[in-house]
Amino acid sequence: MKFLKYIALVFILILFSCKNENKEKGAETESENLTEQITKEVIVDEQVNSLSMILSSKSGSEVTGTVTFTDNNGKISMEASLMGLSEGEHAIHIHEKADCTSDDGKSSGGHWNPTFAPHGKWGDEAGYHRGDIGNFTVKADGLAVVKFDAGDSWCLGCDDETKNIVGKAIVVHQGVDDYTSQPSGAAGARVSCGGIIE
Repeated sequence: MKFLKYIALVFILILFSCKNENKEKGAETESENLTEQITKEVIVDEQVNSLSMILSSKSGSEVTGTVTFTDNNGKISMEASLMGLSEGEHAIHIHEKADCTSDDGKSSGGHWNPTFAPHGKWGDEAGYHRGDIGNFTVKADGLAVVKFDAGDSWCLGCDDETKNIVGKAIVVHQGVDDYTSQPSGAAGARVSCGGIIE
């Protein structure tokens, strides 16, 4: 009888030891998975790059703002915060040169159009400039936030000159882009300008 109790005790100890070992292995696996997940998140964060600039007033306006371009794994988005605009619709485009030195903003050149397409609304099958962002609406307080996703049609500092927006300018217009008039949509005076510079 004592022998059977001894065998049962040894058996219980072996089971307990195995369970502890499995728990430790499970904890190690869980820890490894957590480390892998954190590493992946850090790598993703490293692949997010952003570039911000300030827009200055042009053509006697008081329009100012900031623009941030974000590259998230090769997909570019833009967010502009603008103030001092008149209520209603206005156009915003990317222009050829990061030169906003002239009082009227015309030193930034025409629309950025590296593919030599006709002017139009973004995504139009008939064609559009890579700089044809489009129109946005301003409320009575003169403030506006403009968000735009260019996908992989733009890049920040890459070697592809048909996509690279660095060295160009963001220009806000007094009027509305009609998406038809060539070469720039008849959007009127340039009321704010900022160079896209790294």
